[in-house]
Amino acid sequence: MPHPVSPPATMTVPIKPPDGAAPAPTQAEISSVINTIFTAKTSSASIDACYGLCELIINSVGFQGLHYYGVLGEVKKAASDKKSGLRRESAQNLLGALFERFPPRQPISEIVFLLQDGGILGCALDALADKGAVVRDAAQYGIDALFSNLSAEAMVVALLPALLEYIKKSGGKWQGVVGAFKLMEKMADKAKISIGTTKEQAQEQDFLREAMGAKLASLIPIVENGMLDMKTEVEKQAVKTMTSLTSLLSNDDVAPRIPLLIETMHHPSAEAVQKAIHALSQTTFVAIVTSPVLALLTPFLERSLNNPTTPQEVLRQTVVITENLTKLVHDPIEARTFLPKLQPGVKSVVNRASLPEVRELATRALGVMDKAMGDDKTTVVERTSVEDVAKVLDAEVTTAGGLFGDANAYALARPYISEMVSEDVNHRQLDRIPSKIVPYLQFLTPAAETVAAAVHKFYVEEDHRKYGVPEKEDDGEIEIVNADFSLAYGGMLLLSHTNLRLLKGHRYGLCGRNGAGKSTLMKSIAGGKLEGFPPQDVLRTCYVEHNQGEDADISILEFVSKDPTIAKEGKERISAVLEEFGFTSGPEGRQSQKVGSLSGGWKMKLALARAMLQRADVLLLDEPTNHLDVANIKWLENYLKSHTDITSLIVSHDSGFLDEVTTDIYHYEPNKKLGLYKGNLAAFVQVRPEAKSYYTLSASNVQFKFPPPGILSGVKSLTRAIIRMTNVSYSYPNAPKPSLSDVSCQLTLSSRVAIIGPNGAGKSTLIKLLTGEVIPSAGKVEKHPNLRIGYIKQHALEHVEMHLEKTPNQYLQWRYAHGDDREVHMKQTRVLSDQDREQMDKFIDVGDGKGKRQVESLVGRQKFKKTFQYEVKWRGFLPKHNTQISRETLLELGFSKLVQEFDDHEASREGLGYRELQPSVISKHFEDLGLDPEIANHNEIGSLSGGQKVKVVIAGAMWNNPHLLVLDEPTNFLDRDSLGGLAVAIRDFRGGVVMISHNEEFVGALASEQWLVQDGRVAHRGASTAALDRFEDSVTSPGNSKPASAFNSGLNTPIPSSSAVSSAVNSGAEDNGVTGESMKFRAKKKKKLTKKELKEKEARKRLRHIEWLNSPKGTPKPLDTDDEAE
Repeated sequence: MPHPVSPPATMTVPIKPPDGAAPAPTQAEISSVINTIFTAKTSSASIDACYGLCELIINSVGFQGLHYYGVLGEVKKAASDKKSGLRRESAQNLLGALFERFPPRQPISEIVFLLQDGGILGCALDALADKGAVVRDAAQYGIDALFSNLSAEAMVVALLPALLEYIKKSGGKWQGVVGAFKLMEKMADKAKISIGTTKEQAQEQDFLREAMGAKLASLIPIVENGMLDMKTEVEKQAVKTMTSLTSLLSNDDVAPRIPLLIETMHHPSAEAVQKAIHALSQTTFVAIVTSPVLALLTPFLERSLNNPTTPQEVLRQTVVITENLTKLVHDPIEARTFLPKLQPGVKSVVNRASLPEVRELATRALGVMDKAMGDDKTTVVERTSVEDVAKVLDAEVTTAGGLFGDANAYALARPYISEMVSEDVNHRQLDRIPSKIVPYLQFLTPAAETVAAAVHKFYVEEDHRKYGVPEKEDDGEIEIVNADFSLAYGGMLLLSHTNLRLLKGHRYGLCGRNGAGKSTLMKSIAGGKLEGFPPQDVLRTCYVEHNQGEDADISILEFVSKDPTIAKEGKERISAVLEEFGFTSGPEGRQSQKVGSLSGGWKMKLALARAMLQRADVLLLDEPTNHLDVANIKWLENYLKSHTDITSLIVSHDSGFLDEVTTDIYHYEPNKKLGLYKGNLAAFVQVRPEAKSYYTLSASNVQFKFPPPGILSGVKSLTRAIIRMTNVSYSYPNAPKPSLSDVSCQLTLSSRVAIIGPNGAGKSTLIKLLTGEVIPSAGKVEKHPNLRIGYIKQHALEHVEMHLEKTPNQYLQWRYAHGDDREVHMKQTRVLSDQDREQMDKFIDVGDGKGKRQVESLVGRQKFKKTFQYEVKWRGFLPKHNTQISRETLLELGFSKLVQEFDDHEASREGLGYRELQPSVISKHFEDLGLDPEIANHNEIGSLSGGQKVKVVIAGAMWNNPHLLVLDEPTNFLDRDSLGGLAVAIRDFRGGVVMISHNEEFVGALASEQWLVQDGRVAHRGASTAALDRFEDSVTSPGNSKPASAFNSGLNTPIPSSSAVSSAVNSGAEDNGVTGESMKFRAKKKKKLTKKELKEKEARKRLRHIEWLNSPKGTPKPLDTDDEAE
């Protein structure tokens, strides 16, 4: 990486000290000090003389004296003296003193040390190979001192080129090469985002990360050569350096593949490259692709394209990767830098690929590449060159009165300053420009600060011309928050030195992927822990969330009045505000109801009412539309828009809600900053098209893959009922009226049912009755004995709240440790009551002549006619006395829970038959359901975001391959990408699905029929076609090429309703519409063949075999079955 403008040669003209400096020393004085350095009897005396020489030169002629007096020449001569270890040590001591004292006080000396006449750094690196330990230590001290005194710009402009020149030098010593690689590693590590930095340090890290990333194209080949070095020490250090350099890529798509790519560089082969290409082909690219990503991936793609032995499948993957990457390159200049290296290879694929499909893909990729490198000058922001800055610098120096110092010194500094400023300009770190001019010009002109201010102003105006003037945000509006802060959670840095500015009355949407830190930011604000955010006594802030930990047994009015900040408002005002939110007063009113009886939607209203009573200035709304029905969402929209004196910060994955209420969007940017965008969500998507997933259900970013449900014995039709409720009623304890009355319904394997209705109507209660969570007060619930149900509760986090100290992997191991789903055994319908235990102690006689005995357990089950019979183990008897008893007999005798428990065990055993409860298999299962394996294996559940916890719950429910998926508000907490992945997985799932959701977009895209729950009744709203056009791919999967059958589910509930028509049995067509009939599943009876039929069958088999023997070579052998012939 040569310097663009070589510094002038060594000066030979006399130099003049700056005004106010000490007189210039004579050559004899300098020589005397140097002699003392090299002849001192102790190291400490030599070091003292070194510092003395530094002070003598700095206080007089300055950096120019280093060459004028021949100091550096003496250092080089002594450092190479093979006969005297003392002189070599003294030379390194002097270098260390020079590196330590000169750069902080005279930064222009960096040019002398690193660039002029090849620099002096190589002398210190060579000394790392010295046989004397004291020499090596002195050299390392000097290298470390120089590194610590350089600015980020100096490292990029001077240190990095010096290191590359040394590594490429053929005569360099291997220990010096290791030292050079270590310095590059330190540079990359210094550029990493870290916790606990100041704003200035963060800006320096940002600059260093971007500037080094832009130079990766030249760094990677050199470091890669080091990874193949014959010297083991060089090889190992080069691998470490490459690992640090690749950390400069701020790209979450490529990051998981980096270890494999480094391994491929370390041990290159055609097979390794193909393996890397295959891994990249499995990557979904969604993040913007910048030059660091291209610098890393281009060599791999180039090798694959240009290797004539590359298989056709790998070529196909390569051109697809190339096309996908190119689409995400937004900077034409970066495209023109890297894509020309790939174009010849893609063209050769077009000409030589044997498969038409590969040629077609390569042709398409070429078109995308041509478009990315288009010649449209209006869209290209040209880089600022070194010469451009030099001209501006010259003009401003002249305007400020010209030079008063040495013209040769300015000639030395001019290209160096210009290159540093050009780096700042091109990486838009304009505030750093003055600090790269003043220290270098202050000895040459008294107007250094004036020149720096003028250059800074020039490039700020140019930046505005290139990128537009930043929008003025307030226009006289009242600013209530302006906080600069960083945010971390556990060991993860979420936001680094970003700004949050809130204006009174604005409603801000907070958008970002799951796990980005949205809820963490809200909780930090609510807890008064966010740096720079006004405290509660200055700005009243209220966090409104779905908190399920309230006192469930007290009335709503008492609960609200308990809060000391609200109690001072008085009971009358509290009651009046609650009334505004729909909580009616009076003995029979909703205010006197228990808090525990509220549905999710009413709990959200209660939280908002509390916020109003606290007279909040800022509302922090975390998923406010979760659990709210359509009417209440509309009410919330109107409420927020009408209260223009309240500022809101809203986290929501409901795109319609955000569109309706937000005035601004804060977005989590990839560089760990918050980006502010004016307007609602639609306006944000126009500016950032990659955020269009907020409007479509797409699995392009996050993919969920549900396991197949497996076979359900005796069920040959997708429209046959597998679970049925008959005349069921249910009342909560102490409730004045039943939640559900006389409900009859059924589900099939093809069901796609949405249960809808207002908040508190009983939707979740209906689900709990279906799944066996609660026992009906009247009526009965029947299901197929082997039916497996995957159930996700309304408050999904309840599933894992007792396991917050476990990792997701450990949670799944615990849940299925004994071959059964432990959560099933915790259901109310499975827990043995006192009455059940009494029943187990009773003596019964089954009429087998062996008298009365006590049942101990069920140990087996087998088909018996049209039902099952169970093997009963008797208490106190050996297994040889076990008895087979029919299912109906056991139910009549009162052993329903025992039968149910054994059926659950058998169903679970069938579902887990192909599952290995091993960490690696579980990790893959979590990956299929959108949770990063690294998080699943190593992060405790308590540290996960709400969306990540929901994924854990879904993974737990799907582990035993359920036939029926029951989802109660599944969209809560999931971000848009995960919502799209879940929708596509449900669409393609081959089992039945029942869901409760107020997300009309989600329900409309998936449900082909709806059940309306209202006033304790359930009505069928008829079958309809799912709106598959709401999916981004807009193509129905092969398994669902038709909408779910109109005979999906059935309801038989007599409800007089004009809007909802009651249905008789829909899916009961095969059950003759008798919903009360016991569910019986009979296997197909095999026909017994006669002797004549058996002979004919053998003859047909023999003829088929002879026909196959006479057929052309390669004809597949026919199946040894008689089905086709018959």
